[in-house]
Parts: sequence; structure tokens; C-alpha cells
Amino acid sequence: MHFLPITLEEVKRLGWSEVDVIIVSGDAYVDHPSFGTAVIGRSLEAAGYRVAIIPQPNWRDDLRDFRKFGAPRLFFCVTSGCMDSMVNHYTAARRLRHDDAYTPGGESGFRPDRATYVYSRILKQQYPNVPVLIGGIEASMRRLAHYDYWDDKLFPSILADTPADILTYGMGEKLIVKMAQMIDCGESIESLQQLPQQAYITDKKPQIEGAIWLHSFEECQKSKRKHAENFHHIEKESNKIIASTLIQPHGNKWVVVNPPDMPFTQDEIDASFDLPYLRQPHPKYKKRGPIPAFEMIKHSINSHRGCFGGCSFCTISAHQGKQIVSRSEESILKELELVVSMPDFHGTISDLGGPSANMYRMQGKDKELCKKCSRYSCIQPNHCANLQSDHSHIVDLYKKVSSHPKVKHLFIGSGIRYDLFTERNGGFRYFKEVVLHHVSGRLKVAPEHTSSEVLKIMRKPSFDLFIRTKRDFDEICRQAGLRYQLIPYFISSHPGCRLSDMADLAVQMKKLGYRLEQVQDFTPTPMTLATEMYYTGINPETMQPIYVATHPNEKKEQNLLFFYYKRELHPAIKQALVKSHNQHYLAKLGIR
Repeated sequence: MHFLPITLEEVKRLGWSEVDVIIVSGDAYVDHPSFGTAVIGRSLEAAGYRVAIIPQPNWRDDLRDFRKFGAPRLFFCVTSGCMDSMVNHYTAARRLRHDDAYTPGGESGFRPDRATYVYSRILKQQYPNVPVLIGGIEASMRRLAHYDYWDDKLFPSILADTPADILTYGMGEKLIVKMAQMIDCGESIESLQQLPQQAYITDKKPQIEGAIWLHSFEECQKSKRKHAENFHHIEKESNKIIASTLIQPHGNKWVVVNPPDMPFTQDEIDASFDLPYLRQPHPKYKKRGPIPAFEMIKHSINSHRGCFGGCSFCTISAHQGKQIVSRSEESILKELELVVSMPDFHGTISDLGGPSANMYRMQGKDKELCKKCSRYSCIQPNHCANLQSDHSHIVDLYKKVSSHPKVKHLFIGSGIRYDLFTERNGGFRYFKEVVLHHVSGRLKVAPEHTSSEVLKIMRKPSFDLFIRTKRDFDEICRQAGLRYQLIPYFISSHPGCRLSDMADLAVQMKKLGYRLEQVQDFTPTPMTLATEMYYTGINPETMQPIYVATHPNEKKEQNLLFFYYKRELHPAIKQALVKSHNQHYLAKLGIR
């Protein structure tokens, strides 16, 4: 076994006279199924193609990194990496971060802002006749006109701002093989436009039956209401299994987004995870230090993809899909053997889960009903009657993994959806199993807020459900003699959240005895409902105005309330509450 080559010397050692596909990525190369570059590369390799990777190329010098392999025989693939490059680079306050979890040693500065844009432009300048295909989270979420928080303005589709030939959104390993096969057979790049899950820009007005025509980019620049109307259609179609084509005019061109491909089958997702990954960073990085993102997941196992939670601030369903695609137990246990055989494995599996830990093997009872569904969530504002949410599968899986002779501990690090627990689906049994056997002392959950109105906008359950969960957690721990902690995550400045809502949150936390640690200020990212509300001041679901804290001072004041217990912050908190006529909270918070 060998790593996919990232140097010309490696290509020569393999005896290749040319490379079929070159992947350019904003991340360092880690050969592991949690890293998209490796997944795409290994999928193409399994189909018989010679793949090389240019990880984190230098875009500031004479561009030699982009030329080291010459032109690929088929095409270039471009991705910013596992994260959006702007989220990777900047905090919610638009301050530059000083680290990068996907770079050796955690060093920053090894990828440009808007990396997909920069890389694809350079490649087209260097190789004007070679197709450039873009994908990954950065391209996926920018496939249509979108609000850019960092420049605070509406941007056109990434296809209008880059010379890329086509964009694959979502999880693309199955499609990239089909695309390589088509180009290899002599078909034109235009032929790829007929495939599902593709987006492209054309100067010929599309004639597509049943397509949904969105307001043009130019109309949206003039009218935030029209942009909000667009998003209502975009989100609805992205949540469907059988969806419509979306078309958005951009000047004298049209951006076309084809419907998504059918969800992966179990065999297909197993095949992807069963590829011969070496499960390590490329050895070239050894002297530069560990890659933090890899260190965090190297002893963890992914059980499924997708999320039907529908949170308004999250991009998972828009990228991975709403449908849960689960691996077989056989595939998971096969990966377990690889993990426990790693030289630095000392008995602890750090996580077994997905975007939400306890959605493994959950799906619609009647698949035909699911094909007609356009709900944003299977559990909000209520549980879908067609949802099979049995927790017995994941409990059985935990027991099988835990019983491995080399496994001392199986911890669950993925978020748990406690709003999935019902009297009939084994959720409470699952919760007890997790607390007693799969917690390292602290269990993290995400109520996100305490205000009923804010939670409704977030598409999250009532805070009363968190109170019930905490009560159950404390009782399980009391009976077992455990001194564990339930750690809640919260968000400030989410659309719909006022300073008074944050003050209420602080009062609730004081009553519960919490000194919060896991908190964040809302960061607008492309293609989420919350971002559209932030930009337009309109809720696209209702088309009614909504309050949004957009000024940096407002956001800072809201964030301060998380830290009501810090005496040095009391003067600033008092000033903010008095100024906003919320001084009645001062006594409740013990602030004089």
C-alpha cells in the first residue's frame, strides 16, 4: 500500500508517465475516510485511475506547486478542504484566527481566503484547456447567489466568479468516478451537465421542463425580499429526494443546479469507507508537527452520514443530505480492527457516530412517502409519523464495539439529539447506556438557547426538554454513584435573539449552577436559513420581518451574558442591560 502521491518523486517511483486526475486541496493530505480529498482520491484510484494530490499549494510565489505534475489527462478537482476557508480563517467577530486544524503543527497561513476561487483561477491560467471541477463544502454552499458575511454583501454563484467548468455539490465520490469514466470515453465536459448533483453556468437559456426559476442575482441585489423568496425554494428542494432543477439568471448567463442524486445505498457507503486508506497523514509532514483535525478523530469511527434535525443555522443537510445513510455493522467492525491495530491505540475509541450520534439506521418506514416529502426536519416542529427512530441498533452496535478485547473504553463524542427520545423508541434506554458506559466524565448536548421563541426560529426543541434530560442524567449518575457533568452548548446573536433573551438565558444558567464554557457567537455561513434571516431581516418561512443583532457591539453585548459569573465583566454587562432597559435582570444575576 502507498499514499496517493503528492510529489513528483512519488509519481516517478510508481512508474507513471502521466496522471489522470489531480486534486488540489486547501488541507494537508491525510489518508483517512474523514477527509474528503482522500475519499475522492481513493474512489478514483479504485476505479483504475492514477490520482495525484497537490495539498496546500503556494499561491503567492511563481506557482510551481500547481505545475509540478503537469496537466492531468482528464481533469483537475479543486476543494478548499473539509472546512469553508473563510470559517477556517476568521472568528464570528471577523478577526483572523491564528491556527488551522487541517495544517501540520496547526499553523495558519497555508491556504488563501476563498481557496476554491483562488485555486481554480490559477489552474485555468496555467492550463486553459484542462477541465476544472470544483466541490467540497465551500463550493457546495455557494452554488447559487449567497450572502457573504466577511464582505457583508451578496455574492453571485461561485460559478459566476470562477472559471470552473462544473460544480459537484454534496457528497461526490460516486459521481466523480462516473465523471472520470465519461471524460475518459471521450465525452465532452458539457455532457457532465446531464448528471445529478451538478451545477453549471451557461450562456444558452435553459429549456428544462419542471425547473424552478429563481429571481436573478441582479434582482436579489436590489431586493432582499426576493433573495429570501429564493431561499425558500432552495431549501425546500434540497430537502427532497425527488427534487426539481433550480435555475438562477446571472446577467446574460444562467446558473443551473440539477437535482441531487439518489441517497447512497448501504453497499455504496460501505464501499467508500472500506477503501484502502492508510489512516495517517502523509509522512512528508512528520517534521512539521501533528495535524490537529486528524489527532482529534484518528481513533474514532463514523457510523453514518446525513441529518434530519433541520437546525436553521446548520449546513449538514444541505451538504450531506437529510436522509440518513448508515454503514453496515460489518463495515464498522472491519474499521474497528484497523483502529485497534494502530501503534498508538491504547484502548480508547474516542467516538462512534455521525453528525448526530443517535440517528444510526433511522429512516422512513415507507420510502415512497419519503420521496414525496419536503419537510426540513423529521423531528421539528414534531416527530414525523413515518419516522422509524428505534435506538436498539445503535445500542447493539455500542455493545459489539465495547466487547472487542482491545477496547477498554468507547466514548461518544458526537452530539446526541435528546429530542429523539420517546417512550416507544428506546431513547431513554439508549441515554442510560451512554451515561453509564460511554461518557468520559462530561457529556455534551446542544440546547442552543433557553428562549422558546428563539428556539422555534432555530428549529430546536423547548428548553424544558433539556431540563428533563438534565434531570434524567443527574438521576442516572446519582444511582450509579457517578460525578459526571452534562455540558450544554449555546449560541448568542442568533436571528430572533434579543439582549433580554440572553439575560433570561443567564438567569436560567445561574439557577442551574452553570458556568458556561461551550458557547459561540452566531456566524452566518452560506446556504443556511439563519444566514438568510441575518442578511435580509426576513424569515423566509413566513416572509415576516425578524429582529437580528448585526452590529458588532450588539453581538458583543449578547455574548457577554454567557459570562455573567465573571465579576470583571459586571460593569460592561450592567451598562448593556441599563442601556437596553433590561436593568431588572441585574438583581437576578447578582450584579450591583
